[in-house]
Amino acid sequence: MKRHVGRLFTVMATVLLLSGTVLELTAHAKAGGSRSMGSRGSRSVSKPASPAYQQNQQRQQQAAPTPGPMQQQAGGGFLRSMAGGIMGGLLGSMLFSSFAGAAGGMGGGGGIGLLEILLLAGVGYAIYRFIAARKRAEHSPAARFQGNNSSAPLFSVPSPAVAETVSDQVSPGLAHVRQMDRSFDESAFCDTVMDHFFRIQAAWMHRDLTPVAGLLTDEMRQILQEDVDRLLRENLVNRLENIAVKKVEITEVWQESGQDYITTLIHASLLDYTTDAGGALRSGSMTEPISFREYWTVTRPVGNNPWRLSAIHQHDPS
Repeated sequence: MKRHVGRLFTVMATVLLLSGTVLELTAHAKAGGSRSMGSRGSRSVSKPASPAYQQNQQRQQQAAPTPGPMQQQAGGGFLRSMAGGIMGGLLGSMLFSSFAGAAGGMGGGGGIGLLEILLLAGVGYAIYRFIAARKRAEHSPAARFQGNNSSAPLFSVPSPAVAETVSDQVSPGLAHVRQMDRSFDESAFCDTVMDHFFRIQAAWMHRDLTPVAGLLTDEMRQILQEDVDRLLRENLVNRLENIAVKKVEITEVWQESGQDYITTLIHASLLDYTTDAGGALRSGSMTEPISFREYWTVTRPVGNNPWRLSAIHQHDPS
């Protein structure tokens, strides 16, 4: 019985180890590791405001009738439930076989062996890849990229970034910015944010934040430096290629404690993958681009002063 219990713990440890490995590898995806970080002043406790058009869509959805039970089961939720059911069924059958074998006799030949452990790990990884592939498909860019090659440019901008029409929500804040800085221009500001985005991603990929130290607040530099140090320790390189910024939108503008704050929503796509020192792929894809949206908040002392990145937040479509 003790031997079979030991095998059970081995299976659980294997699953946890694989899960931890996947999380650790994917945590390095682009600058910031695809997570929220940094400070937005007094607004740090709240998520960034959505663009005006998205807020209108949300209000329309809230006014729409609630879908029925059958409608709620459609789509990704059903597939995830099915995948979870398959995974749970396999795990349950393996555990049942293990305890049945233990109860069948002292000699027991049953139980969970190496083959079952490998099977369980393989199924878990397949489900993870399946769900990840669906998410990429849902947010895939309209234009498909060509396969990766050594001569491909690091960055590509298909067209100039276009700022969305500023909503009434941010107009008072922009008016205050212009009072203290008459040279402020919304389009030029969005171009500046796009330029900072490219430069910070390039420094991240080269694992050296020195060239962009002046573009980061002290807090953001410390956070990103810890991630860079981890990549260096593990001898990994997060490669970012074919970066394209489609749009930069201003979503929030405010002042506090003598500082200007502006939050922008960046729409971008890129090839994002991690390799080891020998160039072997560890995570991501060299050929399948990802499309994403992130809120970048920049700050500066009130007046005509340089902007610095103070926070990154992941876009929540809900």
